[in-house]
Amino acid sequence: MNDESDEIKRWTARRKASVVMDIIKGKTTAAELARTHDLTVGEVEQWIEDFVSMGTEALRSHPRDAEALHKSKEKDLLAKIGDLTMQIEVYKIACEVQGKPLPDVRS
Repeated sequence: MNDESDEIKRWTARRKASVVMDIIKGKTTAAELARTHDLTVGEVEQWIEDFVSMGTEALRSHPRDAEALHKSKEKDLLAKIGDLTMQIEVYKIACEVQGKPLPDVRS
């Protein structure tokens, strides 16, 4: 039977996370992992850096994805307010040009 490095055809996020956890727990080192799986130490170290970086992101009180979604919705709403404001201004000008009074909208 093939050794473990021959069996891994594709490094999925789950597999990468698993080996990074093994490194963090002291079960192996980046160099040992790289040697065993025909990877560079740089690749493995980048996995560790990415893992730690995203772990920090997940612990934020407002993860960036949620913040980005909020900003996108806010941008859409502000654009809608701008459109409606322009429509009101055009309506006011049209009423003024035609000599019609503006309706009382306070009620």
